[in-house]
Amino acid sequence: MRTIRGKLVVYFLAIILLFQVTAISIFVSSNELTDTYNDSFQRFLLLNKISRDASELYSTTKAFVDEPNSENSDDYFAIKSDLEDNLSQLSETFYYMETIEMKNYINLIETFIYETDLTVGSVLRDDSEQYMNHLMEAANASDYISESTLEIINLELTAYQSFYEELQQRDHNFMLFFIFLFLTTIILAIFFALWFSKGITRPLGKLSTAAKEVASGELQGEPVHIRTNDELQLLGDTFNQMRTNIHDLFEEVQDQSELDRLVKEMELKHLQNQVNPHFLFNTLNTISKMAYMEDAKSTSSLIDSAAALLRHSLGEIDHRVTLKNEVAVVRDYFHIQKVRFSERVTFHVDVDENCLGLEVPQLTLQPLVENAFLHGIEGKEEGGTISLIIYQQLRNVIIEIRDDGVGMSQKTIDQIISRTKQQQEHVGHSTGIGLTNVIRRLELIFRENDVVEIESEPGRGTVIRLILPYDKEG
Repeated sequence: MRTIRGKLVVYFLAIILLFQVTAISIFVSSNELTDTYNDSFQRFLLLNKISRDASELYSTTKAFVDEPNSENSDDYFAIKSDLEDNLSQLSETFYYMETIEMKNYINLIETFIYETDLTVGSVLRDDSEQYMNHLMEAANASDYISESTLEIINLELTAYQSFYEELQQRDHNFMLFFIFLFLTTIILAIFFALWFSKGITRPLGKLSTAAKEVASGELQGEPVHIRTNDELQLLGDTFNQMRTNIHDLFEEVQDQSELDRLVKEMELKHLQNQVNPHFLFNTLNTISKMAYMEDAKSTSSLIDSAAALLRHSLGEIDHRVTLKNEVAVVRDYFHIQKVRFSERVTFHVDVDENCLGLEVPQLTLQPLVENAFLHGIEGKEEGGTISLIIYQQLRNVIIEIRDDGVGMSQKTIDQIISRTKQQQEHVGHSTGIGLTNVIRRLELIFRENDVVEIESEPGRGTVIRLILPYDKEG
C-alpha cells in the first residue's frame, strides 16, 4: 500500500529530477559553446604565432647570415623547432585542412623552412651566391606567409560569423525554452497540487458526510468507497467496519432488550397463572406417592407427568435447555392429555436422537404442542392426531408439530408470522406462553429471521415447522 508521504516524496523527486535534467542540459550546451569558442580562439592564436615565428625565423636567418656564430645558430634552430611544432598543430586544430587555401598555406611554410635551411647551409659552406638567393626566397616566403595568415584568419572569421549567428539563435532558443519551462513548471505544479489535494479532500468529504449520518443515527447508509490505495482507503474501510459493528451492536442491544421484555412478560404471566406453585408441586408429589402405595399406578403416573410439567415450567425462563429435555416435557404433556381425552386424541413422536443435543430456550416445544391441541384438536368432536417430528437436514435441525385439526386461513398465518396479533393472541393454558412469544425468542437467540414456517388450510390441519441452525462440531 502506498502512503501519502510516499506520494509526496515521489512528486517532489519528479520535480527535482526535471530541474536537474534541465540544468544538466544547459550545462552541457554551455560547455559545447565554450569549447567551440575556445577552439576558434586557439586557432586565431596559432595562426598569429605561426606568422610571428615565420618573421622571427627570417630575422634569425638573416642575423646568422650577417654574423654566423653559435648563438645565432642556436636561436635559429629553436625558432625553427617552434615553427615546426605549430605547423603540426594545424592538422589537429583546423577542421578544414583539406581546403586548397590550407594546403597552400602549409606548403608555403614548409617551403619557407626549406629555404631558411638552404640559406644556413650555404652560409656554413661559405657559398655567398647561393645563400643570397635562398635568403631572398625565404624573405618572399615570409611575406607570403603573413599575407596567407591574414587570408586564413579572414576565413576563420567568416566561419566564426556563422558560429556567432548560430550562438545568437541558440541563445534565442534558450530564452524560449526557459519561458516554456517556467510556464510548464507552474502549470504542472498547479495540476499536481489540485490533483493531490482532490485525492485527499474528496475522500475526507465522503468520510465527513458519513460521520454526520452516523451522528444523526443513520447506521445503514451507503458504504464509503475510497480507492486511493493509501491511509485514506484504510481509514474508509475501518470506518465502514466501525459503522457495521455499531449497527450490529445496536441491533444486538435491541434484540436483547426485546428478549428481556419477553422474559419479564412470561414471568408475569407465570405469576398470574400460578398460585403458590411450589406448594402445589410438593402436594402433587405427596399425592403421587400415596396413589402408588394404594396401587393406583395409572393415577401415580399421571400425577408424576403433571409434576414434571410443573417443575419444568417453574425453571428460569431465560435459560437454555437441550431438545432432549423439551421432548421429555412434551411426552409428559402427551401423557396427561391422553389420559384426559382417551381415544379422542392420538399422539405420535418421531425423533432423531442425533438432534437432541441442540440447545433451545426453555418452554419451546410444549407451548407449540399445546397450541396445536387447543386450537386444532380440542374443538373437534371426533378428535385427531398430533405429531412431533425432529430430524436433521444439512446444517439445520427441523422440528415439525403436525395436527389434523381445524386448520387456519392464510390471513391468520400472516398475522402470526408478522406478529400483528401479539397482544390479542390466545396464550397457552398451562404455561401462559403463546406461539408468538416462542417464535420471537427463537429469532432473538439464534439471530435468524426465518426460524418458523406454518402450513395450514381450513379443515386440513396445520404444520408448524421450526428451522434451527445446528453445527455439531461447534
